[in-house]
Amino acid sequence: MPGASSLFDRTIAASLPFVPRFIVKKFARRYVAGESLDDAVQRVRAIQARGACATLDVLGEEISRIGEGERARDDYLNVLDTIAQDSLDANISIKLTAFGLKIDPEVTYHRVHQVVVRARELGNFVRIDMEDSSTTDATLALYRRLRKEGFDNVGIVLQACLRRSRQDVADLGELEPSCRLCKGIYVEPEEIACKGHEEINDNFMAILGDMFERHFHVGIATHDHDLAERAEAMIRERGIGPDQYEFQMLLGVDT
Repeated sequence: MPGASSLFDRTIAASLPFVPRFIVKKFARRYVAGESLDDAVQRVRAIQARGACATLDVLGEEISRIGEGERARDDYLNVLDTIAQDSLDANISIKLTAFGLKIDPEVTYHRVHQVVVRARELGNFVRIDMEDSSTTDATLALYRRLRKEGFDNVGIVLQACLRRSRQDVADLGELEPSCRLCKGIYVEPEEIACKGHEEINDNFMAILGDMFERHFHVGIATHDHDLAERAEAMIRERGIGPDQYEFQMLLGVDT
């Protein structure tokens, strides 16, 4: 039986088609770069003017028919071309279920491979997002396959809420990957996921320490002030250079 949070999330999602579009747009405007790629380009330019770089993510995940994944591939190829043409300081972040991961992992791999190849040709980078725990093994396997084929312009994400993540760091160690570390937003069972605020934060810091020890480049993705301060303290104490980490945040979310 789904937990209350999961059920609430799905109820809200199911009700969105019945909410007037102007209300949804007004609420989302702060958090979404735009309805079109042109809108997103303007937001990225504004972000660059403030001294930051950007990651572009085409919204959408978990398609129902394998053919729908071609649109995700084509959208991201277009984004990469636009980044190059407009000389933006930006890269891309993809969700594998939008490419078809839960339907056909092999077709998904070849679609993602096309995107990563184009990114490499353009001197750009692809971050593979981590979704709910049902996709963790398949996501890591696809990432490993790309790295084995020689692609070093691809990164991964690990979630501090998952109890397995410290072992995943150890298993990925020889690759010295670029890895975003976030808390994780998916509702997961307690046997595989930390639940309390302090427990998740402590696991986040333990994972971050493991990543630094194994020479990961870490995207420290958090809006938690206390956690960001703890991360900064660890960086100072360990003498971590600026080439080994960056702080990341979602558009529109207060820091």
